[in-house]
Amino acid sequence: MATIRRFENLQAWQKARELVRDVYKICTTERLNKDYGLKDQLRRAAVSSMSNIAEGFARSSDKDYAHFLDMAKGSLLEVQSLFYVSLDVGYIERDEFEKLFKLADETISLVSGFASYLCKSPQTSGS
Repeated sequence: MATIRRFENLQAWQKARELVRDVYKICTTERLNKDYGLKDQLRRAAVSSMSNIAEGFARSSDKDYAHFLDMAKGSLLEVQSLFYVSLDVGYIERDEFEKLFKLADETISLVSGFASYLCKSPQTSGS
């Protein structure tokens, strides 16, 4: 695998960024915008996933980075759970839910694959 010098070049981070953008977009809809608690939690969980991917990039070992990727995955699963809440209370429609859930799934897959790679690779210093 080629050395990646910037976290912005990681596919997992790019996909998480796309998810954050879409989460912020749905949070401006009239129905979801009024539920401050759900809106805030959804935004924070989405941003946390993207931030943990970036933060882990600066860690000195693959094991440390994999830990941050695990936290990112947990935040992504939280986002998916909050999508269910948004669907169940009528803040988003089924088609929007499916689109967002799929995007989160794709992000989880990239994060999980990268974490698995890091756990299997020989220990290296730096990122």
